[in-house]
Amino acid sequence: MDVLPAPIDPVPDPWPVSGLVLRTPRLELRPDDDSSVRELVAMAQTSGIHPADRMPFLTSWTETEPRLFGRKVLQYFWSTRAETSPEDWSLLFVVRAGGTVIGLQELAGKRFGVLREVRTGSYLGLPYQGTGYGTEMRAAVLAFAFDHLGATTARSEYMDGNAASAGVSARLGYVPDGTALIASRDRPVVEHRQLLARDAFARPGWELRVGGYTGAVAGFLDGDLPPG
Repeated sequence: MDVLPAPIDPVPDPWPVSGLVLRTPRLELRPDDDSSVRELVAMAQTSGIHPADRMPFLTSWTETEPRLFGRKVLQYFWSTRAETSPEDWSLLFVVRAGGTVIGLQELAGKRFGVLREVRTGSYLGLPYQGTGYGTEMRAAVLAFAFDHLGATTARSEYMDGNAASAGVSARLGYVPDGTALIASRDRPVVEHRQLLARDAFARPGWELRVGGYTGAVAGFLDGDLPPG
């Protein structure tokens, strides 16, 4: 006769990061859910993310056929959630300004408990570029990574010609960490790698407010436990 496992009380939250929120003076960042991803899709399709003559991403996902675009984006978010584990995780923060979805900020870690290193990536709708939002939202996840998770280094990359991303990295204290030749739109492109040490982080003149960072979230990401 099979023996059922002993009941657990309380039942652990299977997705504890759903309650996580980062707040800056102008922005709110929350991990994605299906509703916010639909808003992100609508923003991307109505506002655009980059000029048609430039591709800032390794894969040309923004050129997906319009009738399939939303489905493909949702499938990407679903697959990212499905593959997330303490050993290899990615938080896709949907970014809002005044309640309106304006972009996405990623924070990812691989073997974080050992390496204490994170990676970031992001995009903004075209109407929201050039406003300082890009710097503010990356500073938010860096402050969260360094001050709450216990990261010691952060990495980022940008393609040749992406002056906006390069500017954000420079303002926040990153230093060049080599280049790589990658393929984009079937053409070779130089990728610039950037490295930021915790002590070199050019902190903004505001303090990040973090909600929902619990012991369960720390365990989920293999990060430092919250105080208390």
